[in-house]
Amino acid sequence: MSIRNKYEEELTTVFNKLIAMCRTVEIAIEKSVNSLVHRDTELAGEVIKEDKNVDNLEHEIEQDCLKILLMEHPVASDFRDVSAALKMITDLERIADQAADISEITFQFGEESFIKEPFHIKEMAKLATGMVKDSVQSYINRDLELARSLDRRDDGVDNLFGKIKGELVELIKKDGRNADQAILFMMIAKYIERIADHAVNIGEWVEYAITGYHKIG
Repeated sequence: MSIRNKYEEELTTVFNKLIAMCRTVEIAIEKSVNSLVHRDTELAGEVIKEDKNVDNLEHEIEQDCLKILLMEHPVASDFRDVSAALKMITDLERIADQAADISEITFQFGEESFIKEPFHIKEMAKLATGMVKDSVQSYINRDLELARSLDRRDDGVDNLFGKIKGELVELIKKDGRNADQAILFMMIAKYIERIADHAVNIGEWVEYAITGYHKIG
């Protein structure tokens, strides 16, 4: 097998593991939000426990990427592909951590009735999960337009965050006893906002892999 064919085979392995990691992260986000909506602490516990699966995939992909960089002497475009993958798995791992954080907060609600139904949180999570999925797909398919669309789509998540924040402030003004739950909901919304931000980061690394340009700041 030629060096070039071997490189492409090893990069395909990285792609496949990235897809698996992304899907695991997507499921973690979905489970974490469902555990909140349905007051399912058992499901929340699953998300926390399964976070180690993402950590394991991150380690595997990191080792695969470093092997390519050290042994295959990639050209500039190959180097960008592998470097981008290394950056992307860091964002994916942090997204999984934030899904676990949401699940941990779910336990803090106890059995009290919600001060508001988490409709907008569900909507935020749906948008953010779609962004995460598309960020990795844009890398696999070398889809620059899809990667660049993530920044624009993030505005929708930010708008929902602002709406949730406004609603919670009004609930606290109405009754100070709502403050404890309002803080928990606000923390969850903030984690989802960060998940979307990580998807944007991944999109920027995809742009770097394709064009050699990386947006700073």
